[in-house]
Amino acid sequence: MNEIGLTHLLVLSTSLFFIGVYGFLTRRNLIVMLMSVELLLNSVNINFLAFNKFLFPGKMEGVFFSIFIITIAAAEAAVAIAIIINLYRRHRSIDVEDAEVMKD
Repeated sequence: MNEIGLTHLLVLSTSLFFIGVYGFLTRRNLIVMLMSVELLLNSVNINFLAFNKFLFPGKMEGVFFSIFIITIAAAEAAVAIAIIINLYRRHRSIDVEDAEVMKD
């Protein structure tokens, strides 16, 4: 009765995905947009792990895909934060509207 099932994980994953989409589309702060992308990637990770656990319990493909996504997300975050820091130094703002021109 108290066991976490596939439906619970899918509801959690779907909720995280739509929170991430909402945050990415409605916010203008680059840091918040980056965090929203991370929520999207984490929702995909939960899906991979949930389906791996419940549909293919003896295999590790879902775990490997999740580790790959975590690695890519870390690299993406490092590059994005570097870009955001450079934009802040140049424009003194991390608002998307102020970052229309990348070259001055």
